[in-house]
Amino acid sequence: MNAVVAPVLDREVVRQVRGMPTADGAGVKLTRVIGQPALTDLDPFLLLDEFGTDNPGDYIAGFPAHPHRGFETVTYMLDGRMRHKDNHGHEGVLVPGAVQWMTAGRGIVHSEMPEQQAGRMRGFQLWLNLPADAKLIEPAYQEFGPDHIPLVSPARGVHVKVIAGQVGPVTGPVVQPATDPTYLDVELDPQATFVRHLPPGHAAFVYVFEGELSIGSGSKASVLPQHCLAVLGDGAQVRLQSGAVAARAILVAGRPLREPVARYGPFVMNTEAQLRQAFADYQAGRF
Repeated sequence: MNAVVAPVLDREVVRQVRGMPTADGAGVKLTRVIGQPALTDLDPFLLLDEFGTDNPGDYIAGFPAHPHRGFETVTYMLDGRMRHKDNHGHEGVLVPGAVQWMTAGRGIVHSEMPEQQAGRMRGFQLWLNLPADAKLIEPAYQEFGPDHIPLVSPARGVHVKVIAGQVGPVTGPVVQPATDPTYLDVELDPQATFVRHLPPGHAAFVYVFEGELSIGSGSKASVLPQHCLAVLGDGAQVRLQSGAVAARAILVAGRPLREPVARYGPFVMNTEAQLRQAFADYQAGRF
């Protein structure tokens, strides 16, 4: 008697969100996709900003020294150069294709300033929450230049930069056991298809920043236009398909923490009392 093989379920789009223009730092213009009224968060993801401009006036003031506690920031540069520096003595320059995964932990004060006065500046910053037992750990960095981000072609017309997670036998350099993140930069030639397994229960989204994509299959497929985010429902895999033109998107997923969130500006804790303590520690110079 032949066993019945259950079909593999594609994740469907349960919500589409378009980012809203805003400014941060010393007036840097950007688009806030997660962390705005239409999508306040997507556990464990707290914020997603896209920045991209050819006008130096939109970015030249940068992000002067500012504090963080209780979460992680992920900066992925597509174009341009950004110098970062912190009060623990860490300093460097993010170049096109570089990734900085910063664990703020118990507290850090850092700055991110353009290392250029002309040209294009483009990329993403993502915030991930930390679990309660890791909010006060020592700050740490996972920082990788473009030469350390593997590029794979798992199917015809598909090109994937693996920042975190796996594509076939290739594993990205970033490791975070608490949320087990997937972070992929997926580029599809015209009429190409990319299928990627995602762990059941992980929150996941796709953000298209070039062209447009179809997500899912058959009558349940959804078209995701440029500069739009798709929140994915549960399922075993995600299917991305390009149309007549090439497309590029980030595919991000992670294990939800399902913990209380007390959040104000650059501090993300579990209780209001912990937030007050964070402000007190920062003002007392204990970061």
